[in-house]
Amino acid sequence: MTVDRVKAFESLREALTTAPLLLMPDFKLPFKLYIDASGDGLGAALHQVQIINDKPVEGPICFISRQIKPTEARYGASQMECLCLVWALEKLNYFLEGCVF
Repeated sequence: MTVDRVKAFESLREALTTAPLLLMPDFKLPFKLYIDASGDGLGAALHQVQIINDKPVEGPICFISRQIKPTEARYGASQMECLCLVWALEKLNYFLEGCVF
């Protein structure tokens, strides 16, 4: 293995084994909502870009997930993504209501 590959592997291992630091929400700044749906479950991550040490840093505010229900397993990919978006907006409405995202 080359030195670059070893460094890349070490960086990846640290990223996967270190818990992310959650930021406190700043309701004056816009949020970013990331969603993903699969045949097994729904997931969403609410992020925000904040200024930390004079640098813009995008960090997570919260993560949510759930398994899909048996009736939802028959949904197509577009319907599943739409379900995920609606579910995430309902669950995170206390963060997003009245805010830009």
